[in-house]
Amino acid sequence: MTEYGTILMVFAFAAVVAGALLFIPSLLAPRRLTPVKAEPFECGKDPIQVAEGRFAIRFSTIAILFILIDIELMFVWPWAMLSRSLGWFGFIEMLVFLGILMLGFGYIWLKGGLEWE
Repeated sequence: MTEYGTILMVFAFAAVVAGALLFIPSLLAPRRLTPVKAEPFECGKDPIQVAEGRFAIRFSTIAILFILIDIELMFVWPWAMLSRSLGWFGFIEMLVFLGILMLGFGYIWLKGGLEWE
């Protein structure tokens, strides 16, 4: 029962900290709403422009690539922890995985997907 008690104390502490971080700013923060603060904001674009024409998706593309790199690291981290026990087979498998990822990264780089204009 002591193992569960420790876990429950951690969850309770996390809930108290999260609640404090949500509640304390409402007590201390100024409540001045200006017209600039009330404007909608999305992807760094000015919301007052006409909604016609092409919309640059560079921001979204780079954000998606960042998330993909994070997901890839979730696969690399456990492999790094178990690399000695996996031996050469695990090493070659990770080289194949990283090689495929680097081919995709090179393709995006050559197509100009990482350029910010």
